[in-house]
Amino acid sequence: MPEYSVIGKRVNRVDALAKVTGKALYGADIILPNMLYGKVLWSPYAHAKIRILDVSKARALEGVKAVITAADVPGQKKEEEYPNPMTCCLTREKVIFAGQPVAAVAAINPHIAEEALELIEVDYEELTPVIDVLEAMKPDAPLVHLNSYTQNLPTKDAKPSNIFWYMKNSRGDVEAGFREADIVLENTFRTQTVNHGYLEPRAAVVSVDPEGKVTVWSDNQGIFELRELVAEFMNLPLNYVKVIPVEIGGAFGGKSHQVVSPLCALLSQKTGRPVKMVMTREEVFKTQRPVAASVITLKLGVTKDGRLTAASATMVYDYGALYGMGGMDIVPFGSFSGLNPYRIPNLKIECYDVYTHKAPSGPYRAPTAAQAAFAVESQMDLLARALEMDPLEFRLKNAVAEGDTMVTGTPFPKVGFKETIERMRQYLAQRGNLEGENLGRGVACGFWAPASGAAGANINVNADGTVALVVGSVDVSGTRTTLAQMVAEELGIPFENVSVVTGDTETAPFSVLSAGSMITRSLAPPVRQACQDVKDQLSQRAAPQLGVDLKDVEFAHGRVQVKGMPEKYISLADLARGIAHFPGESPITGRGLNKGFQLSPVFVVEVADVEVDKETGKVKVLSYTAAQDVGLAINPTLVEGQMQGAVAQGIGWALSENSIFHRGVMQNATLLDYRMPTAADVPFVDTLLVEVSFDASPFGIRGVGEPPIVPSLATIANAIHSATGVRLQELPMTPEVILNRIKHGASSSRLMP
Repeated sequence: MPEYSVIGKRVNRVDALAKVTGKALYGADIILPNMLYGKVLWSPYAHAKIRILDVSKARALEGVKAVITAADVPGQKKEEEYPNPMTCCLTREKVIFAGQPVAAVAAINPHIAEEALELIEVDYEELTPVIDVLEAMKPDAPLVHLNSYTQNLPTKDAKPSNIFWYMKNSRGDVEAGFREADIVLENTFRTQTVNHGYLEPRAAVVSVDPEGKVTVWSDNQGIFELRELVAEFMNLPLNYVKVIPVEIGGAFGGKSHQVVSPLCALLSQKTGRPVKMVMTREEVFKTQRPVAASVITLKLGVTKDGRLTAASATMVYDYGALYGMGGMDIVPFGSFSGLNPYRIPNLKIECYDVYTHKAPSGPYRAPTAAQAAFAVESQMDLLARALEMDPLEFRLKNAVAEGDTMVTGTPFPKVGFKETIERMRQYLAQRGNLEGENLGRGVACGFWAPASGAAGANINVNADGTVALVVGSVDVSGTRTTLAQMVAEELGIPFENVSVVTGDTETAPFSVLSAGSMITRSLAPPVRQACQDVKDQLSQRAAPQLGVDLKDVEFAHGRVQVKGMPEKYISLADLARGIAHFPGESPITGRGLNKGFQLSPVFVVEVADVEVDKETGKVKVLSYTAAQDVGLAINPTLVEGQMQGAVAQGIGWALSENSIFHRGVMQNATLLDYRMPTAADVPFVDTLLVEVSFDASPFGIRGVGEPPIVPSLATIANAIHSATGVRLQELPMTPEVILNRIKHGASSSRLMP
């Protein structure tokens, strides 16, 4: 790796003080003059016809300024059931999930708005919901959407189906591969519906001016995506919607859609006053896009010497009542990624995405990949035991490297998977074996390939030599800090001399939404281009004054100097001062653009040590270590924080988190009943940063935030198996489940020699 002066350093986050002092502005903090307060009436049923919807009493209540239903949505054709599933989906004649918006009100205070909801008369005819994803796949199951046919089939389905997407991927001869194997293992694994658990509930403030211009403040992960959602809902051109960014109190993929902003916009349009909505925690749990549950049947074959010969998988994902992932292609990619870490010459994967009458699912850190890895890495652990091989050695023997083929058929570029396994082996060798009663150690690996999207960046040089970077991406993970480090490095100026501004949709260059572990990668190229643009302009001013050619100029220590003669220089401040004080000097503004580029494969290896109380089934995670190939850590502290946060979420997903449904209605929609891990449940997570440069990215960086959650479910499951001999194939692995399995049997695996 090259030597850097700012990149790779542990500088403090630029927003740290504002956030710890409470001065940072979030959506719920916005207050406008003459503001109204909005509330939503949500469906209490998962599947029902609406026979009567009468809002007249609510409209007549003193203090109520507007009540809206689906009939008020501008431009929505009646035959368009839900034209954009990423937005609010006001029901027309039938509800298809509990928590679907039925109506919304705006009043002079929240209390009157809540009273108005109670005055809305709705006569429901409850229908039978389909809740289990396997039941939903049956030909005679109640249909969530009457006109939904399975997409991506060779020929169109003969009749509608709850299976809305099918994907198949295969190579080699699977049956021959299993015949070649000495051991064949088949199991079915289930994962549950879990929530993102972000700290900040959803909130929005929207104001529509007399000319019809809509201004939005809301907690979305992408201001340009939010602009499109509101504009489409309101049937307006994009230049009639302006989104002003606010801070985001956690997201993890869960704030890439919108419910309240479009409703606020319509209410504001009807009242001529700003409207604010802040969701309760219960509303967030019941209505916001949780993680897709899954049922995965996996069959793996291996020779006696530990070489994988074949894999066959059937993957079924429960997407609830609406599809809202932002692109069908991400689903099979995430599902297929479970097998991507290993060389398997013969494989077949079938993936089914299915509608049920539950709240629509959405993206959550490496969508669908953790579910797939839970199955694959649990199987790998069982096979290692059957072969009596060290679990890391078994994985290393089958690990992919540069030039090997992904499941999708694409060859791997340079990757650091083997280096990451070796780093973990070294770490464990230093720690020594785990010894003691009821103790177990689990190992698992994971893969994810973060994307990169279109983005722009502008840099303005101030008259004192400081600079301002203007981008259109909201900061959910410290990206303002890493971008400032890049600018400081490229221009050779102190980190403190760089400010980063997230502009609104009318002032900032376009940026892809902040999701998918891709925002740093997406912005690094345009930031670097903008820096080069600034350097070119400054060099043209400095070279004549220094009496040298342009090629002999370099940037360092906040000045422009002659290469090989650092004593001959002009400070950046002196060069820039002419902008303000001398007529005829043009401002210095750099511009950079990026259209997106190659996926960056990332591998992670994780180890957990646990203690299981065999009298109660309670699991205590004693230690957890994650090793990851990060390419290059722009700011190691922020990278480690992303890894630690993802692991904490994975531990909760594995051990305790679960959405409990009765007839499609979530029953545990509070933080008391929905068991998220606390500081007492998660140990300090050790992080091992492996840096194998990715040539297609500036500075060699790879994505960071999503990969660490991918193997975490299996890591905990494998550790529990090590401690108890119990192989759990369904999540969450609660004390009750573990205790029951200890008492009544260890495993239901099908082992076929």
